[in-house]
Amino acid sequence: MTMSDPIADMLTRIRNANTAKHDSVDVPSSKMKLAIAKILLDEGYIAAYNIVKDKNGFDVIRIDLKYGKDKNEKILTGLKRISKPGLRVYASKEELPRVLGGLGVAIISTNNGVITDKEARKLNVGGEVLAYVW
Repeated sequence: MTMSDPIADMLTRIRNANTAKHDSVDVPSSKMKLAIAKILLDEGYIAAYNIVKDKNGFDVIRIDLKYGKDKNEKILTGLKRISKPGLRVYASKEELPRVLGGLGVAIISTNNGVITDKEARKLNVGGEVLAYVW
């Protein structure tokens, strides 16, 4: 069965593992998902990620989730997919979104790669709004 929205699948796997208080979650690998995982790591929402082989020999991204002092305190509160295959959402450089007044991060796909909304403002570029993270 083919997947129509692999990025939404990745975000849902991370959200479900975080809710279930798992230590790590495996996601099928792609360049876009690696770029999103790098942003989540750089912004401090996950502990680490690396590429491993699954039992069938395919590459998967193993994402180590991050919690507070105990597992009841979540670092990653929310993930929301914005631009979907049925309805793409684009933002120009003037109308880049702010998540929770700047406390969260919007992940933007630009011609400079997949970057955060803060980096997009610095580079003065717009693009497709992939997801919100807070």
